[in-house]
Amino acid sequence: MSSHATGTFEGKTWDEKPYSELEGVPKLARASVTNSFHGDIEGEGTLEYLLIYRDDGSCGFIGVERVVGQVGNRSGSFVLQHNGNFEAGMAMANWFVVTGSGTGELRGLRGEGGFVAKHGQPLATFTLDYDFA
Repeated sequence: MSSHATGTFEGKTWDEKPYSELEGVPKLARASVTNSFHGDIEGEGTLEYLLIYRDDGSCGFIGVERVVGQVGNRSGSFVLQHNGNFEAGMAMANWFVVTGSGTGELRGLRGEGGFVAKHGQPLATFTLDYDFA
């Protein structure tokens, strides 16, 4: 039986550095991020993003985030893989739990969902539909 988690997360840190800036091509950057999750997921996330900036200011991104905390009443850690876009002041992403990444009481966790974050707002909303293998 699948469960539906909702809540918010707050970006605590964002340390972004370009690693490829060439004339006439999209800029590539890397960002190290920490997030604080609240709601059906409670805990801290450590995230690495790779970002592709387009000329119009929009951005595509992928990321890998380890979340340490609780999902429902179970504790441990797991890894989320992100895939998203930023445009018109809004970041939207899909994510899924990386198979085999759950530890402790979260061993066997699987699921998918995503988030929406408005630029300049401290909180983003998330969803995760999940179960255990």
